[in-house]
Amino acid sequence: MPLSLIFCGTPLFAVPTLEKLLAAGHRVHLVVTQPDRPKGRGLELVASPVKQSALKLNLPITQPDRIKTNEAFRAQLTALKPDAIIVVGYGRIIPQWMLDLPPLGNINLHASLLPKYRGAAPIQWAVANGETLTGVTTMRIDAGLDTGDILLQKEWPIAPDETSLTLAPALAAVGAELMVETLRGLTEGTSHPRQQDDSQSSLAPILKKQDGLIDFSRPAREILNRLRGFQPWPGAYTKFRGKNLQILAARESSGVALQPAELHTEKDRLMVGCGRDSSLELLELQVEGKKRTAAQAFVRGYRLGAGEKLGS
Repeated sequence: MPLSLIFCGTPLFAVPTLEKLLAAGHRVHLVVTQPDRPKGRGLELVASPVKQSALKLNLPITQPDRIKTNEAFRAQLTALKPDAIIVVGYGRIIPQWMLDLPPLGNINLHASLLPKYRGAAPIQWAVANGETLTGVTTMRIDAGLDTGDILLQKEWPIAPDETSLTLAPALAAVGAELMVETLRGLTEGTSHPRQQDDSQSSLAPILKKQDGLIDFSRPAREILNRLRGFQPWPGAYTKFRGKNLQILAARESSGVALQPAELHTEKDRLMVGCGRDSSLELLELQVEGKKRTAAQAFVRGYRLGAGEKLGS
């Protein structure tokens, strides 16, 4: 049964859900997305991925600066009389008047197996914490932070070499299918919402620049997981001879006993000591103001002193 929907979303992660809802025959009467933002050196205004998709699909679009006390926006949504409001990475807190508007509620797609990883960066923190399993959840939004009743969930594995950049598109595609299935269950009366167990919850807060700073007292595996998770930003960085150094690719190493942050070369290979007698082999790096380079070229270009360390 086709539903009348309003779609609220901003990032690329939300685009597959918008497209899949239309393919399933639902009517999206309005797309709500964040205002265009300045980007790049020229600071030109750039539309969100959801807006770009909506333009291609010839869907009506609105981009309010605020929504909680925006009477014109409220009147616009109320006049549309939606069956449900779909929210995927919109980036704004949904006010109570929006929660109360549609009979089927505000349905959110969240990129974790709630109640685990509530918050703005569930994909990044799941990878950074070394999880081997994640998934997607559809839920009814309430006044809390990702605390609403769960509608459906689907698990998804995290491969050992997965990064947040490679994981996100897979979860977006799985989540789009799950949203269509969720709406089918709600319209057919086969959906059985269940409360979240708050005692099992964990947080995935918005990333900060400081999260990417490498602490070499951590074991190599933990550092590598954070490098995989914090892509494309804030990445994994440290200091080298007073300049910022981005570690772009690395792998666990063995056979060399090093102090945390201590550098060691073997021919053209570059290792760094980590916590618990572990070490990383650095594969690709970028010194502040320089181009990204393979470890081989780095070793040849910088004559490393004995016992030289990263971090200063």
